[in-house]
Amino acid sequence: MNVFLMSLNLTLNASTLDVVAPVLSFFLWQAFGYVVDYSRLSKISLTGAVNGQRLAWMRRMVDRENRIVDGTLLANVMRSVAFFASATVLILGGVAAMASAVDHTYATIEGIPFVSTVSKDLFEAKLLLLGLIFIYSFFKFTWSLRQFTYCTILLGAAPRPDAADEEKASFAAGAARISQLGARSFNQGLRGYYFALASLGWFIHPLAFVLATLAVVAVLWRREFHSRTRRALYRMEKM
Repeated sequence: MNVFLMSLNLTLNASTLDVVAPVLSFFLWQAFGYVVDYSRLSKISLTGAVNGQRLAWMRRMVDRENRIVDGTLLANVMRSVAFFASATVLILGGVAAMASAVDHTYATIEGIPFVSTVSKDLFEAKLLLLGLIFIYSFFKFTWSLRQFTYCTILLGAAPRPDAADEEKASFAAGAARISQLGARSFNQGLRGYYFALASLGWFIHPLAFVLATLAVVAVLWRREFHSRTRRALYRMEKM
């Protein structure tokens, strides 16, 4: 009886940890996204610095007669977004293949010495989480691609250099805003990749999942608020 109770207690603890780990990861993911994209700190982040340069780009664009360079730059941005959207489809195909052969995949993963033993249902839940993250990223990338497509349309509709200053300023602000929203969607999709990598730790142990999530948040936080790239961009704004 005591052995049964001890086994039940260990099972409950493991199950609780397996629930807490993904919930904590999701909370940290959303909290970090809120800070970078919507809070007051977003104005002093790396993303905020780049957004300032996007506005400067559009202000200079409306003063140029020849806008071929601007169209080329937007095309390069769109190619990057399209690459990640295509890559996400391939990754989803891989996850789907693992799910379709779940018995073989489960046996293979369970055969790795340092991987914790879990039920098949929990293993399928881990695969489902991985798939959902990449589905989220795919939708973000495709929405970003559409927003940048709208930017190319706006580029063709831009006022001439001899237009009124108020018209050019209003257009530049609107075009920059669409570009910023497209970049936000792209960053959110890319952020999904980082947290999908962290979720791979769940296949090893839920504590590995938590530690990997904390490591991802630490890396992304440093890049957004303490990287040399961020300092260089803000230094350029003051010049």
